[in-house]
Amino acid sequence: MATYPKTSPYATTKISESGELGIFKIRPVPANDDDILYKIQSQYLYRPDLLSYDLYGTSKLWWVFAQRNMDVLKDPVYDFKPGTEIYLPKSSSLKRQLGI
Repeated sequence: MATYPKTSPYATTKISESGELGIFKIRPVPANDDDILYKIQSQYLYRPDLLSYDLYGTSKLWWVFAQRNMDVLKDPVYDFKPGTEIYLPKSSSLKRQLGI
């Protein structure tokens, strides 16, 4: 049976014995007191993966921005535009929440 790594948005979604992915189970990224309000810079236009790499050392956590800012980022890629303000979880808090 396949499993997804803890950095994947699918990590908590069930996988059948035949390897089929079940109904997507959202991994919430709750607000914390130490979250940072950040204004997206021009070098990250449509590239949440690059910001994820710069902040967390891996591009695989791009989905965290969409989950933490669901009211701002309706589309996790095309709403990722310069000047948009989003909250960023601190690396230590995020790793603790995701178990990585």
